Amino acid sequence: MDFVMTGDEAARVTVLLAHGAGAAMDSPFMERIAALLAAQGLRVARFEFAYMAQRREGGSKRPPPKVELLQEEYRAAVQALACDSPLIIGGKSMGGRVASLIAEDLFAEGHIAGLLCLGYPFHPTGKPEKLRTEHLAALQVPTLICQGTRDPFGTREEVAGYGLPQRIALHWLEDGDHDLKPRKRASGLDHEDNLQSAASAVAEWAARLS
Repeated sequence: MDFVMTGDEAARVTVLLAHGAGAAMDSPFMERIAALLAAQGLRVARFEFAYMAQRREGGSKRPPPKVELLQEEYRAAVQALACDSPLIIGGKSMGGRVASLIAEDLFAEGHIAGLLCLGYPFHPTGKPEKLRTEHLAALQVPTLICQGTRDPFGTREEVAGYGLPQRIALHWLEDGDHDLKPRKRASGLDHEDNLQSAASAVAEWAARLS
C-alpha cells in the first residue's frame, strides 16, 4: 500500500487519513489539511482506497464499493503503516466514517489512540432521516469531529439533536460547509481561517491523548 507522508518522522503522534467519496488523497483539501497538521507537529499519512487508485490508471469514475469492503481496506492500511508513535485514524467525510466503523475494535486491541473525522457525513444530503450515528453512541475511543456549522451532511442544529455522548468532542467551524469552507461575506472568514482552526484543535486534542 502506498502512503503520502507529511511531517516529521519523529513527531509525537501520527495521523492516518483517508479521503472522501469523490476526491483523491491529494485533493486541495487533503493537501492543505495535511500541511497544516504537520505544521502543528503531527506526522500525517494519507492513503487511497482501491476504487480511487484505479481512477489514476484510467479507470472509470465508479462509486465507492460497499462500506464493509472499505473497512477491510482501512484495516489493511493500519497494518501496513510503520508507526512507533501513538496513531490516530480518520479522514475526510466518507474516510472518517469508515474509520469510525473500525475504530472501536482497533482501540480495544491497543492499535490506535484516537479517531478524527473531518466533516462527518451524519446523513446523506437531503435525507436527514437516514442517520449514520448509531455506532457513534457506543464509541469508547477518544474522538474528535471537526464540522462546519452549515454542513449539509449535518448542521450544528441537527447534530445538537442527535444526543451524541460527551466523550465525542466537536469542534465547530463557523459558517463552514462540508469542506469546512465559510462564506467570506457572511462570516468574515476564509477557508484558510477554518482549516487553521481545525488543525489547531486537532493538535490540542492529540496532545492530550499522547
